[in-house]
Amino acid sequence: MPAVFLVKPGSIKRDEQGRILDARSSVALIYSKEQMIIVDSGTKGEGELIRRELQRIGVEPEEINILINTHSHADHCGNNCLFSHAKNLAGKDGDIIAPGVRVMATPGHSMDSISIMVEMNNAASQIKTIVIAGDALPTFGNFLKNVPPSLHVDRELAIASMRKIVSLSDIVVPGHDIAFSVRRREYMSIPFMV
Repeated sequence: MPAVFLVKPGSIKRDEQGRILDARSSVALIYSKEQMIIVDSGTKGEGELIRRELQRIGVEPEEINILINTHSHADHCGNNCLFSHAKNLAGKDGDIIAPGVRVMATPGHSMDSISIMVEMNNAASQIKTIVIAGDALPTFGNFLKNVPPSLHVDRELAIASMRKIVSLSDIVVPGHDIAFSVRRREYMSIPFMV
């Protein structure tokens, strides 16, 4: 059964007019028997922070087998070089990365946006599905207000992708915020492991 760790939560800062001043993506680790997978690598310059947080979990960047970026924006792939031993996958809808881990197309923010769905197989846990959403669902506020990412290439696709993520997940790891529970409509403690 896969485990999901939030290595680093994302963040976004805006000015009074709503313009983005700083955006830093979430970085997540999926650990399965066969693979250690990093989803998004954060903003350039965060390499030491990410290395330190991985070490707290007991993982070295060199141990990562697979790197997946939810889309090609610099704030999500700025530290890809930290995972030089990993295979960089450009997943497409339905690809199975490891048992219980698959790619889901979630276009709208960008046309290449994907999310990673982790299906849990633990009868004792009430958490069945975690979706690492990237900017297809960038913040808890987007979820609560049911509004698409402010930056998008296709509003209708962005709305459809958000609805898809919400309908399939128990927990969402958004691109620029702390992980949250869809059912309880609240933030999850971080870092977390499921």
